[in-house]
Amino acid sequence: MTDLLRVEGLSVEFPTARGVVRAVADLSFALGRGETVALVGESGSGKSTAALSLLRLVPPGTGRVSAGRVLLDGEDLLALPAAALRKVRGARVGMIFQDPMMALNPVFTIGAQIAETLRRHAGMTAAAAEARAIELLRRVQVPAPERRIRQYPHNLSGGMRQRVMIAIALACRPALLIADEPTTALDVTVQAQVLALVADLKAELGMAVLLITHDLGVVWETAQRVVVLYAGRKVEEGPVATVFARPGHPYTAGLLRAARWQEDGGRLAEIPGTVPSPLALPPGCAFAPRCPLAVARCREARPPSQALGRDQEAACWRAGEAPA
Repeated sequence: MTDLLRVEGLSVEFPTARGVVRAVADLSFALGRGETVALVGESGSGKSTAALSLLRLVPPGTGRVSAGRVLLDGEDLLALPAAALRKVRGARVGMIFQDPMMALNPVFTIGAQIAETLRRHAGMTAAAAEARAIELLRRVQVPAPERRIRQYPHNLSGGMRQRVMIAIALACRPALLIADEPTTALDVTVQAQVLALVADLKAELGMAVLLITHDLGVVWETAQRVVVLYAGRKVEEGPVATVFARPGHPYTAGLLRAARWQEDGGRLAEIPGTVPSPLALPPGCAFAPRCPLAVARCREARPPSQALGRDQEAACWRAGEAPA
């Protein structure tokens, strides 16, 4: 499979009054054409920051990419001039943001916001862009699209706003879709509809999808490979079926156990403790204070990533010993 996207050594920092927070550290992974890769981890693991950084969407003045490359078809997006990058956003790469109410502009109609993408990237006239906007809304199963294009984001339900975000992201038929928690705050029925819609459009357009989520059930249903983050670092990567059946890192094993109902009284398992503050990461492995397999070496030196077989790797001194 040919790589469409290759992320190499990505690090993202945020200066604060208490010191520099390294939200993403030395992250590397690849995404093939037509493939779905999921970034997973607890809140605060760096998933959304990594996704925003790929398109340099971290707000200026709040944080910066301190190292790494983001190669799209071999072209480094982090090195592009601003004008050239604007031609990539929305055209070659579409993005579904985590909160559509915050991402959509409240003072413009739904139709105007979809049409803006089409006019900027496809050079359409106002009339042609409006007709295409109606077609896109119909494609993402928004009822009465001729009426909806005149409405504002606050007139729509959460599920409808998410569908509008999908329409905007896919308006120019991008090669890559970045979906940042696309089903957050949606009820279960609407979640299923949105995920099915993304899967159908992926198959239709042949695009690749980078899915950011904390829902392992969604990962199982939609992704081919998974990248597990903890405290801003990649701790495991591999095919979904392999990682879920034989997790190589104790953190991954803990996430999987926590996602399943236990036989003992129907209780949910938990990972003891909390994610450490990025301003006070422990020496060695950041997961060591919470890890049931930790030994002295884990607390003294950060483990390198090591291969566990075909296409699977884990950054753990005791990789492969974690129970599934």
